[in-house]
Amino acid sequence: MTSPTSSVIGRIISMLVMISLLVAPSTGNFYQDFDIMWGDGRAKILNNGELLTLSLDKASGSGFQSKNQYLFGNIDMQIKLVPRNSAGTVTAYYMRSEGMAWDEIDFEFLGNLSGEPYTIHTNVFTEEKGDREQQFHLWFDPTADFHTYSVLWNPQRIIFSVDGTPIREFKNLESIGVQFPKAQPMRIHSSLWNGDDWATRGGLVKTDWAQAPFTASYRNFRAEACVWSSGASSCPTSSSSSWLSQELDSAGQESLRWVRKNHMIYDYCADTKRFPRGMPPECKVATSSMNCIDNSQ
Repeated sequence: MTSPTSSVIGRIISMLVMISLLVAPSTGNFYQDFDIMWGDGRAKILNNGELLTLSLDKASGSGFQSKNQYLFGNIDMQIKLVPRNSAGTVTAYYMRSEGMAWDEIDFEFLGNLSGEPYTIHTNVFTEEKGDREQQFHLWFDPTADFHTYSVLWNPQRIIFSVDGTPIREFKNLESIGVQFPKAQPMRIHSSLWNGDDWATRGGLVKTDWAQAPFTASYRNFRAEACVWSSGASSCPTSSSSSWLSQELDSAGQESLRWVRKNHMIYDYCADTKRFPRGMPPECKVATSSMNCIDNSQ
């Protein structure tokens, strides 16, 4: 007969195992982790779930989303972007909450004419408010092979990274009145769609449908994340998961400065004409936060 003490210990061990599974890295396949949401067959899961492709033609684009919702996470996805003349196309890869006043963390890859660099467009929304755009040119050809695009989202900061190199940090500055996404769980989304009214040179270059179908490919999804289920997060109040308190070390800060100096092409905090009534408060604390630093630095 099992003693009460051993029964309690057994239940505690089971709970700890469940928690470790929920916050442990997930490297399942696309059948297990994602649902194709739209595209009428233009999105395909291939190679026994190891590869997913999205396609765009003149009739429609396509998209998918994660089965799970997450409240904080360290998310990686390897993506190979649309090759050749991709002008007018937008490959969006982002996290978003549900409902009217949503939170969102954006990567958007803006297509180009052959031989010109892709543009990474980033943004952070809290309760439907964005207007925090930063854009970068990639320092490699993102159509020749897969590259890893990552979002680290914890209660203190959001870090956007490419192949492990941080390109943007958005810190939690609620202490000075800046909203930070921390209360609404988000799903991971991606879509490929026609944005030729704005995506390439502000809409001057239109999509060449003779190049269609346009295709982007995805593999090696990985999530160290807190799964949201039944109105609660899988993250314990005190967790040993290092990503929950991770910040940029000195090498990461130096890499971020290098990207900003050499590859940033737009920073909302340097756009004084856009904010005639004064810059957003996070832009005024650049010396202590690398959310916003003038492009000329």
